[in-house]
Amino acid sequence: MKLKINQLKPNKTNPRIIKEPKFKKLIQSIKDFPQMLDLRPIVIDENYTILGGNMRYKACVEAGLKEVPVKIAKDLTEKQKQEFIVKDNVGFGEWDWDMLGNEWDNVKLGEWGMDVWQPEEAVDYSVLDDIDLGNTLEEITGQVKRSILIEFNVEHYEEAKQLINESRKKGNDVGLIVLNAFKK
Repeated sequence: MKLKINQLKPNKTNPRIIKEPKFKKLIQSIKDFPQMLDLRPIVIDENYTILGGNMRYKACVEAGLKEVPVKIAKDLTEKQKQEFIVKDNVGFGEWDWDMLGNEWDNVKLGEWGMDVWQPEEAVDYSVLDDIDLGNTLEEITGQVKRSILIEFNVEHYEEAKQLINESRKKGNDVGLIVLNAFKK
């Protein structure tokens, strides 16, 4: 069954989002392979609110489609609708990365929306433009801890290990304790 795209209502409680680079790939995917929509229609309830396929719907609008294939999920409770929205987007399986890497074209996989290995020159670093790496690195390095090897005689080792572990569990800075002990 097909409906005019303006009859569908995006779901305001849909917890999924799609970022710009992947959204552009989804739009292109729909343009390149519109038959995919027939094979995987947008799922709506009786009120034409989208339960499954919110991102595809948005991409179809952007691609300029006037009507789209839909499947109406009838007689679902509100709780079942909420459950469907999440379960429709949960990926239970995992990719066989060896097979994908050896038997599939990673350029095509990338075009189809998968996050795959790509040569350095093809990586889009523009997503980092809004991040102040200078401050971020300064914050991270300010939290880095370094260690010093402290030797114990065999007869004191287990006791020292136990005391250090107990002190760490309490949130104490063991290094500062040792430093202050040396200063005394």
